Amino acid sequence: MRRNPQHKPVSAKELAQALPESAWHNVTWREGTHAPLASRFAAVRVRPAHRDYWRSAPRPEEWFLVEWPQGESEPTKYWLSTLPWDTTLADLVDQAKLRWRIERDYQELKQEIGLGHYEGRGWRGFHHHATLAIAAYGFLVSERSLIPPSDRCSPSLLEAPRLSEGYRPRGTPATTRAPRPQLDRHHSH
Repeated sequence: MRRNPQHKPVSAKELAQALPESAWHNVTWREGTHAPLASRFAAVRVRPAHRDYWRSAPRPEEWFLVEWPQGESEPTKYWLSTLPWDTTLADLVDQAKLRWRIERDYQELKQEIGLGHYEGRGWRGFHHHATLAIAAYGFLVSERSLIPPSDRCSPSLLEAPRLSEGYRPRGTPATTRAPRPQLDRHHSH
């Protein structure tokens, strides 16, 4: 649809309040400290109208996600998402609520890995420092995920992996050679 006198854009709040009761669903997105975190959400496909009168074609459809907790007089949060049209409501909520994980990761990067320790002045140096810190953090998260919380001391998880057949340590020659003859130091030729 295009903007015209019969079809004007509406605000996020107006659209959310006009949604039928059947559009709202309770979604739990993660375990909290004391209880699961859950709220009431609705999602519909929209075309954002911001400055669309300057465009030759309408904007593509996006998801409009709204959080309206039970007991609140109006919606509390809104998101636009370019996730595919077949994304489930639970997946939309998971993506919208990732902020706490991102903030936690950033705090760990600064405190545990040293992202905040850079004291140089150049962009290139900071870029290298940040890249190494992020790679180290990714490695640690990957390693941490291999050890289930209840089995942290399981011996099988701490064993070195078997070497594959034909393994050759770095720096060794590609083919094995015959041993060198030893010179007899007591006799000269």
